[in-house]
Formats: sequence, structure tokens, C-alpha cells
Amino acid sequence: MISRIRYMFREMWASLSRNLTLTAAAIITSTISLLLFGLTLLMQRGFDNQLSLWTGDVEMIVYVKHGATPEEVQLIRGQLEAQDTVIESVSYCDEACTFADAQRLFAADPEALKVLTIDIIPSAFKIKPVDRDSGSALTSLKEIVGTLPNVVDVRTPDEQVEVLSKLRGTLAPLILIISLILLAGSVLLIWNTIRTAMFARRREIEVMKLVGATNWFIRLPFMLEGLVQGIVGGLMGSVGVLWLNSTWTGAMEELPGTAGLKGMVVTDGFPLWVCATIVALGALVGAIGSGTAATKFLDV
Repeated sequence: MISRIRYMFREMWASLSRNLTLTAAAIITSTISLLLFGLTLLMQRGFDNQLSLWTGDVEMIVYVKHGATPEEVQLIRGQLEAQDTVIESVSYCDEACTFADAQRLFAADPEALKVLTIDIIPSAFKIKPVDRDSGSALTSLKEIVGTLPNVVDVRTPDEQVEVLSKLRGTLAPLILIISLILLAGSVLLIWNTIRTAMFARRREIEVMKLVGATNWFIRLPFMLEGLVQGIVGGLMGSVGVLWLNSTWTGAMEELPGTAGLKGMVVTDGFPLWVCATIVALGALVGAIGSGTAATKFLDV
């Protein structure tokens, strides 16, 4: 068993060495495509962070004074729910909830996090209005809610949110399509690399068949070769994703809080999850390209 494993890895390395140019091309293409795919995931998460205050059809946030008693909070809830002609639903986020939101949304703004401590942060009601497309309805609702006791602030969508929504809907799918096209190119390059390797060793394959080697015994080194190419591309793409994310985070931390882009920073271990995803995807790409080629061109 050990001798077979040694043989498989030895033959894989020999094949990689013989087709160095094609191998490098396949790895580079895989790296670029997986890097773009990873950046697409990070971009979508960044836009989601920036827009998270308005996700789930929430169009208005009502901030309640810190330390408000349960009776005062219930009074506000009752008055909000009484506006059933303009308010569809109301959900409450207590102070611990809003503090957790702040930790995520202002991850790139340490100064803001120092101010937004659990001791002073307000709680909030998240409101879904009946007519979400009417700016005048939201304005009038904001005026009504702003007069309620213990309400310290009311936030509604503005032009910046609309711009971010449009950017997310345009940029992320576009980059995803480009990355998928490049991934398809990676599969074809790996496929062509394995085909070339099998053609170069056709005499050896014929001899191996004559002495009783099974098809799987012959295929495995070639399939492992493609798998390694995909995994190496995924690992290199992961390094690029982590470096670019770190550079972006540093740039965002230098921006003033008034820039309104602090939520575009992606934290909470999500970049590591993206890296694991693109390595697995790289392995899948390599397996598909090498597996199909090794099966199709076994009889060379």
C-alpha cells in the first residue's frame, strides 16, 4: 500500500515537472479566478454590513433612550403598533442587541466603538412601513415617531443607501460572472495539461496495461496532479484575499467617521471562511478537469 502511494506521488511530481509551463498557466489562472471569487464574497459581505441597518425590509430605526424602563419601552411599542395604517411590523432590539450590531458595523472605527459602550448605547425598534416606496409616507411617519417619549433618534434610508444598493446589485454579480468564466478556463487548462501528460506517456501507459495495471491505478497520478494544481491555486488565491482584505481594512480605518464607509470592512472570521471556500473550490476545479481528462484520454 505504501509503495503504491509513493509511486502515485512520484509519478505526479514527474508529470508536473515535464509540463511546467502548462502547470504554471493552470495554477495562475486558477489563482486569479479564485481570488476574484473570494473578493466577490467579501464585497457582498461588505455591502451587506453597510446596508444591514436596512435589510430584511426594515426601513426605519427608532432609537430609544438608554436605561428606559420596560414600561417605557412597552409604551413606545404600543404607540408604534397603533399606527397600523402606516406600520406593517415592529421588532425590538435591546441594548445588548444594538451593542452587538455596533461591534460589527463599526469594526473599522475604533474611536466610534470607544464611544458606543454598553453603558450608554440606546436600544432600538426596527420598523417595516406598509408603503416602503413612498418617500412622503416615510417622512410623515418619521415626524410622528420622533415625538414619542424617550425616543432619541429616528433613522430612515437616504441617497447613500440607495447608491450602495445599486452598487451591490451591479458590481458583485459582474465580478462573479468574470470569476466563473475564469474558473471554466482553469478547468480547461487543467484538462489540457492532463491530456498532454497522458499523451507524452502513452507508451508507458500501454506497457502498464500489458502487465495488468488497472485503469484506476493509471488514472490516480494524473488525477492527483490536477487536484494539486487546483489546491495550490486556491491557497495562492487565499493569500491574495487575506492580503487585500487587510490592506482594505487599513485604508478604511484611516477614513474619518463621516465618510460613511466603515461598514465596508469585513471581520468576524468571515475572510477565513472565504479562504476555506476557495481552497475547496480549487480542489473541485482540479478534480473535475483532471478526472474528465484522465477518463477520456486513458486509451492514448
